[in-house]
Amino acid sequence: MQNGKIGVTTENIFPVIKQFLYSDREIFLREIVSNAVDATQKLKTLSSKGEFKGELGDLTVHVTVGKDTITVSDRGLGMTASEIDKYINQIAFSGANDFLEKYKNEASAIIGHFGLGFYSAFMVSKKVEIITKSYQEGAQAVKWSCDGSPEFQLSDADKSDRGTDIVLHIDDDSKEYLQETAIQGLLKKYCRFLPVPIACGKKKEWKDGKEVETDQDNVMNNVEPLWTKTPSELKDEDYKSFYRELYPMQDEPMFWIHLNVDFPFHLTGILYFPKIKSNLDLQKNRIHLYCNQVFVTDNVEGIVPDFMTLLHGVIDSPDIPLNVSRSYLQSDSNVKKISGYITKKVADRLSQIFKNDRKDFESKWDDVKLFINYGMLTEEDFYSKMEKIALMKDTDGKYFTFEEYKTLIESAQTDKDKNLIYLYATDRESQYGYIESAKSKGYSVLLMDNSLDVAVIGMLEQKFGQNSRFMRVDSDTIDRLIVKDDAKADRLPDTSMRMITKVFSSQLPKIEKADFHVDAQPLGENALPVMITCSEYMRRMKDMAAIQSGMSFYGDMPDMYNVVLNTDHKLIKTVLADAESSCSEQVKPIQTELDALKELKAQDNKDEKETIESQISEKESAIDGIYSDFSKDNKIVHELIDLALLQNGMLKGEALSRFIRRSVELI
Repeated sequence: MQNGKIGVTTENIFPVIKQFLYSDREIFLREIVSNAVDATQKLKTLSSKGEFKGELGDLTVHVTVGKDTITVSDRGLGMTASEIDKYINQIAFSGANDFLEKYKNEASAIIGHFGLGFYSAFMVSKKVEIITKSYQEGAQAVKWSCDGSPEFQLSDADKSDRGTDIVLHIDDDSKEYLQETAIQGLLKKYCRFLPVPIACGKKKEWKDGKEVETDQDNVMNNVEPLWTKTPSELKDEDYKSFYRELYPMQDEPMFWIHLNVDFPFHLTGILYFPKIKSNLDLQKNRIHLYCNQVFVTDNVEGIVPDFMTLLHGVIDSPDIPLNVSRSYLQSDSNVKKISGYITKKVADRLSQIFKNDRKDFESKWDDVKLFINYGMLTEEDFYSKMEKIALMKDTDGKYFTFEEYKTLIESAQTDKDKNLIYLYATDRESQYGYIESAKSKGYSVLLMDNSLDVAVIGMLEQKFGQNSRFMRVDSDTIDRLIVKDDAKADRLPDTSMRMITKVFSSQLPKIEKADFHVDAQPLGENALPVMITCSEYMRRMKDMAAIQSGMSFYGDMPDMYNVVLNTDHKLIKTVLADAESSCSEQVKPIQTELDALKELKAQDNKDEKETIESQISEKESAIDGIYSDFSKDNKIVHELIDLALLQNGMLKGEALSRFIRRSVELI
């Protein structure tokens, strides 16, 4: 029997491992099982080369949960006493203290940097034993034992078969791992695609109304995952079946990309395009990163561009080490090459679908649009790859490329200042009246109803040039959204303008965080009598505030609405005529006094300026009061206001109930 100290340059490595790796301690099983698989794979390689002439037999790695122990057993290479001394007892740990101080917050870097996979066992164990026998003819089985101190014991052992048993005597603070279901869960997470069968427990079946164990090993992994196979061997159903294995509760993917590259780096994998409607965060982190079929992480930010995290699937690359720090990923040249390669493959696949079957691409657009837009917003290179195939959809459900749509609207939607106006709606139903108003003029309206579209609009305005403007179809009257040279100028006289705007403004409801400004314009006999619009600038700022930090100032501001009265409509003309006949006798003498005061003010009489302004204000208030008295019981005024509010989803509760009763009375 040999006693000795593990060769490390720090007095005691084990408290360090426990302290710095505690939050990641479940990876102990991944490391131990991966070592067992490596030993098995190496034996298979020696056998294929004729250097091992024995029978390989059953190579299943067994994970057994006992009362106080977890044992991982393989029938791989095994080790001799000298190999244990070389690979287990000597840890290349020079400069350990400096390193530990530098990386104390990067726990996984300790294992990855020094190849300490085996020693992760001490995160959950108070004692670890290795019972091993080398495949070499005549080898003596040996047993290594260590209780979590630098001291170890090495002695001969009785073991008839080649391979290695790692016996973990589980610590009191890690007893949760002494449940077979917990270990099976970790094997499913980390080892489900390792290339050697891994068994834990026995399969169960229902018999006589209860679940009983069978004699058959419960193999936890798929040794030949789909990404390791040649694409030409596979059918669509194979890819769909594998997707269901990865994501049991998800809808079927739309399409996929099989990755396979050997130079200048090694990379295999399958990326699936799920149907993405909205809600970016819930869809993220569904790509699983593997290193030689060993699960590493499902947080692939830093390995692929952020927008790619919306995809699902698997990436497997031995060029991305099992244990790496986040800062390593951000600077590693291989990782950057892999990221660029994946971006190109995704762009190529999308372009291929567009070119081969435009109708198929259009049918998928609504589900893939958010992904493509996110990519174009965040990656300049991806925008350049997508700008010729990215689509715009109009309110009639027709699809256009950017260039096609520009050609479509250029002649009709260029205003008098040579600006090309892209009209858009965010809700086909609630903005129906505004859309129809635009279409009656021969204009086209885009449907931009996605959560990212407010940011996309800003990007496209920048890309399309300074003479391109996006305007929401309900942000103003259509004639003011696209101003032509022949725009009407026959507005009402000032007194009539004041009368009709005050008649309506005095009856507008008080709505929290909403301010109304009333205007009157000639919009044509067939246009609505009253429209409510919201300025493009303010709405866009508030929309951006909802998705971008640092803009909360705009989010707290009230909504600014324009109430536009159509002076060409017969109902507005009726209200105006009724107001003039009902109010003119009362208003006329006050108006005469008001006009005189305004003339006096114009004479620049500084001494009496304050007095004159006060008197003007009193006269204007008196006239406003007369108009308000006229309109407070005017059912047409209230009906028109409520109809406009209803169209914009702003009529609710008691006000909606009053509107319904009044409408019934008017009928």
